[in-house]
Amino acid sequence: MATQSESSTDMGVGLALALSAIAVIGAALMYTGAPDIEAAWGFAAAMIFSSLAVVGIHLYWG
Repeated sequence: MATQSESSTDMGVGLALALSAIAVIGAALMYTGAPDIEAAWGFAAAMIFSSLAVVGIHLYWG
């Protein structure tokens, strides 16, 4: 009986961790630059990189 084994690499985990770290930096920037335009850029970075982290997990583990 033939079985198929699917080997998953750690690429999805590494990609998610790297993008999540950038998202945390963006969130920290949002917190420290609260009344200024830097807060908006921090929010944008946090949203973009957290979304990319989720997409990366789904691409490599899906």
